[in-house]
Amino acid sequence: MSVRHGARAGVALGLAAVVVALSACSLLGNSDTPASGPSASPDPSVSATPSSAPPTLQPNGTAADNRAYFDYVNTRLIASNGDAKGADFVQALSAAGFDHSAITVTPDKTTTGLAADSIQFAVKFKNQCLIGQYGPKSNGYHSIVVPPISTGTCLIGQK
Repeated sequence: MSVRHGARAGVALGLAAVVVALSACSLLGNSDTPASGPSASPDPSVSATPSSAPPTLQPNGTAADNRAYFDYVNTRLIASNGDAKGADFVQALSAAGFDHSAITVTPDKTTTGLAADSIQFAVKFKNQCLIGQYGPKSNGYHSIVVPPISTGTCLIGQK
């Protein structure tokens, strides 16, 4: 057999293998029949997972333990009032059970009277600070747990 005929035979065998592989894929993945896997109807023996309960205040927990609740309270306020101001956050956090005297907030307006780009609000909780930030320039709501600043408070702001 010449090299030329051997090369043609190899190409022919290669093409035949591709055709067989594509045919097998076509047979297995026929678009008229559903692919094997989970059925479209729910399995009656599997119970539905109940939705998780909203977080709650954990008075004996740490600030980190209460961050989810802090976020829950603040994001619910934002959802109901997208233009929430510092006093709104203070009121919501107090109503949610956080110690009113431990809450501080930065001003809603700059010293020149312009609306602040964002505001921060904090709750001192067991010598840690839950701090939230919200405003048009803060790209949404954010929170963090950090130690107090050198003055022992969470923010330089208003009570």
